[in-house]
Amino acid sequence: CERRLLPRGARVFVLLAILFEFATANIRKFSPDDKDLVFLTLLLVALLSVTKVSLVVFPFIGQALPEIPPSAYVYGIGIAAGAMLVRIIINSETALVFSVVASPLASWLLDNTYFFSVYFFIGSVVGAHSVAYCEDRSILLKAGAKVGLANVLAILCQNLIGHRWIFPEVGFDLLFGFLGGVVAAGFVLGTLPLAEWIFGYTTNIKLLEMANLNHPLLKRMILEAPGTYHHSVIVSTMAEAAARSVNANPLLARVSAYYHDIGKTNKPLYFVENQGSEENKHEKLAPSMSSLILISHVKDGLELAREHKLGEKISSIIQQHHGTGLISFFYQKAKDQENPEMQQVDEKDYRYHGPKPQTKEAGLVLLADAVEAASRTLLQP
Repeated sequence: CERRLLPRGARVFVLLAILFEFATANIRKFSPDDKDLVFLTLLLVALLSVTKVSLVVFPFIGQALPEIPPSAYVYGIGIAAGAMLVRIIINSETALVFSVVASPLASWLLDNTYFFSVYFFIGSVVGAHSVAYCEDRSILLKAGAKVGLANVLAILCQNLIGHRWIFPEVGFDLLFGFLGGVVAAGFVLGTLPLAEWIFGYTTNIKLLEMANLNHPLLKRMILEAPGTYHHSVIVSTMAEAAARSVNANPLLARVSAYYHDIGKTNKPLYFVENQGSEENKHEKLAPSMSSLILISHVKDGLELAREHKLGEKISSIIQQHHGTGLISFFYQKAKDQENPEMQQVDEKDYRYHGPKPQTKEAGLVLLADAVEAASRTLLQP
């Protein structure tokens, strides 16, 4: 037995390695990092383990319920849950690759039944597509129902091709096929919060929770930097509208815009939107010091984001929302005051540290932020 398991395991490993290399080279959005690979591996092992345990448990259930054919229970295995989770957490391309891997491996545990490879793959693709814009946990239940209906259609096609219409066996197959979608949805509902917590993923569902105005950072901004809060709301509206136009994630753009300037709460009166009719504090500062304060709000915001566990997606946009842009007002002011004989002004001291936006959403927040700030200066007399 051990001699047989080793070659099989080696063959599976080689096939997975080949598939991974092919997907990495040819599928543009398939680029899992180390954390993603750990998550995908654990998820695959969990699904296959559940499948194996189910095959051990089903005979005992069959003894308690002899009127149900033992073969019907297999249709209720929710392999589609894996692709649904991957689509919610990572992206559709990775979910497709995961489906290609998980479906035949699960079928292999069922004695290499070709039909179950197709059956699990169809359910996985339907499930992943159904949770593409999962912004509410009820969408998962609807996705489970769609997977169940896809399973029912696959079973009907199998029976039609095989001319097998033995009742009530077929009726039980169809029932458990539909329940397979429900089981998949239930698995995702129970596992998703755990995956968010353990791996620190930021899903659309978590983004909706972060958009709540009762979040401590947003409440602090409203109280201590109301001008910045108003600015952030306008930026979020523009970024969300733009994201819908360019097929980016509008929810991520909107929520990240809420938090992109949270670092300003450390020194709110040094930012023009919070000064009102009060004296501009920068008038008494050297341009280099003013530049340092403005640049520091990105670093302060990043620290607050990590302290409050906003997630990597939000933190990255906070870090990138100014890119490596030049603070032109204070740079020009420093150039006007420059004494070439003493020390020349270094442009690097007046640039944000970046990096430049790495995603569509980060770029949209940067543009919306610049447009809102420019429009505010145009309104000034």
